[in-house]
Amino acid sequence: MPIVEDPEPRPSEGREPGGSDPSGAGGKDPFADLVLDEGFVNSAPVKEPSGRTRMLTARWKHTPPVDPGGRRSVNDGPGKARRRFGRRARLQVVDPWGNPRPPRRRRDWRTPLFAVLTVAVLLAALNIDGLRSWYADHVGGTGSSAAPTPVPTVAPETAKPTTAPPKTDEQQPTVAHPWAGSPAEGWPNGAEAFVLPEAKDTGVFSAEEVAAQLRLVKDYLTAANLDPKVLAGGRPDSALALLEREERDRVTAALANPSKEADATSWFSRFDPREAIPVGDVVKAQGRISFEGDGDKGVLVHTDFSFVYALRPGPEAGKRAASPAPSAGTPRPTDPAPPRGAGTAKPVGLVVPVDDVSGDTWTTRTIVRRVENFRFYDPGRYRLDPKKLVFAEGSSSDAGNSACGIYDGFYHPQFDQFATASPDGPDARPTGPKTDPYDRSKDLSTEPGECGSVSRY
Repeated sequence: MPIVEDPEPRPSEGREPGGSDPSGAGGKDPFADLVLDEGFVNSAPVKEPSGRTRMLTARWKHTPPVDPGGRRSVNDGPGKARRRFGRRARLQVVDPWGNPRPPRRRRDWRTPLFAVLTVAVLLAALNIDGLRSWYADHVGGTGSSAAPTPVPTVAPETAKPTTAPPKTDEQQPTVAHPWAGSPAEGWPNGAEAFVLPEAKDTGVFSAEEVAAQLRLVKDYLTAANLDPKVLAGGRPDSALALLEREERDRVTAALANPSKEADATSWFSRFDPREAIPVGDVVKAQGRISFEGDGDKGVLVHTDFSFVYALRPGPEAGKRAASPAPSAGTPRPTDPAPPRGAGTAKPVGLVVPVDDVSGDTWTTRTIVRRVENFRFYDPGRYRLDPKKLVFAEGSSSDAGNSACGIYDGFYHPQFDQFATASPDGPDARPTGPKTDPYDRSKDLSTEPGECGSVSRY
């Protein structure tokens, strides 16, 4: 019977040197050259299962795992994901035991974006006028792509002008554009127009003392014509504190009991907030300051300024336009005298605050020109405080776009939206000539004249 041959020829009777046959049977050991290294273990065709695999196999032999349905396990092969509404369907994630894992939530940037857009649309719907004003300011309300014509800047005066400002395009001023159509749009803002001349020795006063006097005049002009609280009808305490005692008493009496002969508007710019409210804090101003000796070893300071005030209607503007003259029993919105030493203007009393208005509400402007002279006497000859102001002769003022025949300490501008009303107050109808309130080339009359009208405002 044939037999399978050995892989190698059988050795001789075990006589090899080195004792390759430890049994002494005379044959070679087949495992003599076997090495149990990592390569041998990895090449084994049968591998020992892990302990966890043996545990699960023993458990599932008696209790097989149940498929809950609708979920995929790690043992399922790659499946085709179905789509809903064009989006990829999410695969159910399970752990090795088949238990579902909670899906990881990803932050969606679209949700907060949609919320912000919704709030913006609602706010725009509730404030259509404000949106229209914003569009007109940033995009352009006329629908034209052309940029608005820049307004040239006008420097403060250094000498008396020879002509009136040039004509401008007639435009209806609004809250958003209060200076539209006004030649004062390029004028300096407020106190920027108060450029003081170089001081020098004059009379008994040194250059340093004259410089201090000029600064005192500038402070008074600011307090009397630019203070927002005074413009809103408040008491001009800061300006009163700069006047010499007799001057202060005379002006205080005019504030308490205004009359045709002594009206507070001769010194201060004030508006009744029930009728007119300043638009913002910007006041356009133009003019000049000069000084000279008074011929008696003192100093004369001359000021000539025009102030342009942008105003919007107050809560009672329409009613007062129909009957501008206040009745005899109507209390004036003035405050009681403040305690001594107070230096801040108080808000007007008896006034109900009015809500703000939209940017396209029509506004108007009142132009006030004041020519005022201040005298500083020689302190060695006159018992006056050299650090206080005294009015000299030749001071006067005039207002354009303010009702005539009303002497209550306030200016009363005319608004175009109430122009159909027929004023019936005393001396209310204009009978004088029509003048240009922006024309600074003409001298201001010191004598009271007829009630006239303005060619522009």
